[in-house]
Amino acid sequence: MSRKKAKTALPPALQARYREAVSLHQAGQAARASALYAEVLKVRPRHFDSLHLRGVAALQLGDTERGIGWLEAAINVDGRVAPAHFNLGNARLGAGQLEAAIDCFDRALALKPDYAQAWINRGNALLDLRRLPQALESYDRALACKADYVDAWYNRGNALLDLGRPADALASYDRALALDAGHSQAWCNRGKALADRQALSAAAESYARALALRPGYPFLFGTWLHTCMKVCDWSAYAESAARLQQGIVAGDAVSPPFPVLAVLDSPALQQQAAACYAQARYPHSAALGEFPAPAPDGRIRVGYYSADFREHATTHLLLETLESHDAARFECYGFGFGPVATDAMSERITGAFHRFIDVNDMTDLQVAALSREWGIDIAVDLKGYTRDSRPGLFAAGCAPVQVNYLGYPGTMASGYHDYILADTTVIPPAHRAWYTEQVVYLPGCYQANDSRRALVADTVDRMAQGLPQHAFVFCCFNNNYKILPTTFACWMRILRAVEGSVLWLLEDNSAASAQLREAARGHGVNPERLVFAPRTDPAAHLARHGAADLFLDTWPCNAHTTASDALWAGLPLLTLQGESFAGRVAASLLRALQLPELIAASVESYEQCAIAMAGNPAGLARLRERLADQKRHSALFDGRAMARNLEAAYGAMYERHRAGLAPTPLAVDTQGHCEPVAGGADVDA
Repeated sequence: MSRKKAKTALPPALQARYREAVSLHQAGQAARASALYAEVLKVRPRHFDSLHLRGVAALQLGDTERGIGWLEAAINVDGRVAPAHFNLGNARLGAGQLEAAIDCFDRALALKPDYAQAWINRGNALLDLRRLPQALESYDRALACKADYVDAWYNRGNALLDLGRPADALASYDRALALDAGHSQAWCNRGKALADRQALSAAAESYARALALRPGYPFLFGTWLHTCMKVCDWSAYAESAARLQQGIVAGDAVSPPFPVLAVLDSPALQQQAAACYAQARYPHSAALGEFPAPAPDGRIRVGYYSADFREHATTHLLLETLESHDAARFECYGFGFGPVATDAMSERITGAFHRFIDVNDMTDLQVAALSREWGIDIAVDLKGYTRDSRPGLFAAGCAPVQVNYLGYPGTMASGYHDYILADTTVIPPAHRAWYTEQVVYLPGCYQANDSRRALVADTVDRMAQGLPQHAFVFCCFNNNYKILPTTFACWMRILRAVEGSVLWLLEDNSAASAQLREAARGHGVNPERLVFAPRTDPAAHLARHGAADLFLDTWPCNAHTTASDALWAGLPLLTLQGESFAGRVAASLLRALQLPELIAASVESYEQCAIAMAGNPAGLARLRERLADQKRHSALFDGRAMARNLEAAYGAMYERHRAGLAPTPLAVDTQGHCEPVAGGADVDA
């Protein structure tokens, strides 16, 4: 019997009931419509349209399980209706059943090859599976069916962005916006594409358009503000910082965690922002169930997860430590999900692992499942909430013990990161309440460093760097977004007090340089006293530190790897210690080198110290000598010593887990012993 005959076979009263259900459904009353479909099905249990539409209504009401059941029942009655397969595909897509969803869309397309929306949703499932070229092809098929399909252009842009093709992504977003200028998501992701192309001012404008269309766009306000800071556009900084703080306090989805670090020097607010983000974007997943039993050979298997296993700041810090792990006790595995590189650094770091795998094409669940298959005991997140991070890996559970280390200077506030590696400067004991992870204190400084980095040249030609030959050179090679108006105002007062001095800054982008020169003029300082250093290769960058006299740190977000670079190169660094982890890193490095006089407690003392040092060449020379001596003897620049410290920490974490004890604060002493911190309770997990 055909579907048409099945419809006409309904008794008149039942047919009227069905039509009433459809009218209610079309009016948005899915619950009432569903009840009427049920009445029809009580009399005609194989009525295709009632089964199909009751399944659709269930999905609209959030009852995915029943919706799938009724759609499957409809298809069992008649499998020749493309929309039924499409709707079942949508249900499975929403339930995370991606492969099954693709199968449904393929069945719909076999019946209706020009089904543009099915091509789009098929592409979305492929995008979630990280099959990016196939997703792009699916979006192109949708556009072949319907060239003015806004969502196809938008999603095509998303695939291109994930493929690392921001220029092509930008063109797709622009096509979408030409068709629908009110598409806030297209404006937002257009901003991401522009940011990837370093068109930062244009990116900020695109984000602003998205926010104008959708003022509560989740987490976009912080991204917009961070982008403005990258170009040193401070025109709305004060009110924007206040709005950021108010939004976090209110529990609003106002910003990703990372932008907050450079604006609000409050570990409590940073924790609130991170918790909101983790809950919204990366909730814990129990899809993989319990962890397998550990391998019986007694070795601890540590997985390191990063997008930066290449020529990158984090790799420069950690490389010697990874190469120095005790292979008899530890097997180290690398899980890379960043840009593929074939440089010398990537070859060296992948060689440091017992086993390395590129997981770019794997979903978070697939990576977590592989980690369990390989028996990873401790998963170390080296990215946190920084660029190209994948917190979803840890939400899915890569290992029974998961650690936040090095890449992100703050709490993940996720609930599934068990520990954070720190020291007593970056996280004083009194601050532990603001970190969701249990704190593991390493001796000296938490930051790993590589003693094998190339030594810098003894002399550097200032003129070749664009610097005056005989002036006092203050420098700061931090990223431009870390420069706040208050910091810059202090620097300008220092320049005015030290006659003829210059400030040497990293040229992140031309827009920022222009803004900073104009800001200098506003402070009564000749813009020519700002000199900008272009980005260069790491060896040349280290070498040029020799042309500077004093590094001026930023606050509330300090120099981190940049501070290590300066100190390794023998350049004294003056910092202002803040409250948050990100604002205490440079102080941690300086204390490890026994140079506490370079840690200021206030803006006033920072300013006075910088001016005094510029006026005391002999004192500055003695300070350089002390730095050189400490650098030779301190454990700060000893990656092998850091490996032993990490191993002590990993061993204690592992033994607690094996004993069924919950994570607790731990401390590693200078002899390599790791014990619970006084006051930490041995609670059963």
